[in-house]
Amino acid sequence: MNTELVTRPRTLERKVQGRAVMEGAGVKINRALTQSLQQRLDPFLMLDAFKSDDPQDYLAGFPEHPHRGFETVTYMIAGKMRHKDSAGHEGLLENGGVQWMTAASGVIHSEMPEQENGRMEGFQLWLNLPATEKMSAPWYKDFKTVPSVTTDAGVAVHVIAGQSHGTSGLVEKAATQALYLDLHLPAGSEFTQAIPAGHNAFIYVYRGDVEIEGSAVASEQLAIFANDANSDGIRIQSPAASRVLLFAGQPLQEPIVQYGPFVMNSQAEISQAVADFRAGKLGAL
Repeated sequence: MNTELVTRPRTLERKVQGRAVMEGAGVKINRALTQSLQQRLDPFLMLDAFKSDDPQDYLAGFPEHPHRGFETVTYMIAGKMRHKDSAGHEGLLENGGVQWMTAASGVIHSEMPEQENGRMEGFQLWLNLPATEKMSAPWYKDFKTVPSVTTDAGVAVHVIAGQSHGTSGLVEKAATQALYLDLHLPAGSEFTQAIPAGHNAFIYVYRGDVEIEGSAVASEQLAIFANDANSDGIRIQSPAASRVLLFAGQPLQEPIVQYGPFVMNSQAEISQAVADFRAGKLGAL
């Protein structure tokens, strides 16, 4: 049976409304996980949601820009985006695909739309790296499809990272034990997921609305689960058809110092990243 036994589900700690921002060359984004939540949701650093039927909102794309010290996970559910980077990687991200890029010691990359009309929708997650991996070699892979399973309750579970209901995701990370699920919940359904009590966990609702132990979470809201030493997982109930991203991970419990596209453990490391970028050393082959 495709079930995960949860007898002591976590309660809802708080709900967060996303913040509208402009990124790249002027792309409109809903920033659901902001810098102020990085310590609370360690190892997750940022979550952006982008969605538009207006080409003027996305055609300018994300021209060349640097990263160091973390991973980006881009999940596209509508539209096409072309990735190119300084490590020689190139790929086309399309509907249902995932681009996983470990920037680590540094890459310079671009993400540009390969469409002139229609809807573009997707998400980009920033996942932190432990100090021991921040200066490792960059890594990149495109995945055209995501492993999925349907629970006995009829919930379609797309497993991007980690494991759920007997299904392994695209990537498993030893240090952060990151879980990243895309859940499609039919009306009247319930979803449970076992999660270690020490892991931070949150959801982002992108269609419909759901309930967490009696608390409603609306579309385009992020909801943080309380950390309870006695809990064994989470439960999501969906009165109407909805779609939800679920994230959980083991905190790194290391200092987080961010300056734009660089996330390191100290100000000195940030200064070095800026100096390397200005000297043309960051992302150099």
